[in-house]
Amino acid sequence: MALSGLYQATTLVRQIARQGTLESTAFETSIESLFSIESRSTQAIFGGWSHLHCGLDTLVRQLERKERDLELTRYAVCLLFLERKIIKRKDLMQNILDGIDVATAQAAYFSSTHENVLAKLADIYRSTVSTISPRIMVSGTPAYLNNPDNANKIRALLLAGLRATVLWRQLGGNRLQLLFYRRNILDSAQQKRAELSC
Repeated sequence: MALSGLYQATTLVRQIARQGTLESTAFETSIESLFSIESRSTQAIFGGWSHLHCGLDTLVRQLERKERDLELTRYAVCLLFLERKIIKRKDLMQNILDGIDVATAQAAYFSSTHENVLAKLADIYRSTVSTISPRIMVSGTPAYLNNPDNANKIRALLLAGLRATVLWRQLGGNRLQLLFYRRNILDSAQQKRAELSC
């Protein structure tokens, strides 16, 4: 579920960067996962599997293909790498948590995807994650990338992707599992997708 959350965020980043649009329910799920820091279950963080269709489909496609989508792979690998660096920086982690507290209060007043909330989440990303290398370079259409609202959505989604990688690590995930247990992860993801299609 955490990996699906990661791929949902990266898929939405590409949708905005290349098309200027995104799937609203998937977007809300990714953004709202940022406000569930103390949730008791992964299901509660994402609101259940039904809200992760987009990410689950992308995860299955990435694992099924011999030649993966290199753009989405690049985003995911960068986030996995950055998560290891961020976790070691207590100052940055505290800044992220403090910023999310402010954004959570804003979301309660406006909504989770209100432009003010997205601007705050983007600012958190810019002042913390963006200060660490490698910086994630998003590919897309300049007209969409240069739109301030789209830029805020992209940064907020990258923060949500980072949150999913932190969750995955907390649940025992690591990069070696993606390498050596790819078939097991794929089988589990395909089974879950089949269940949701029934």
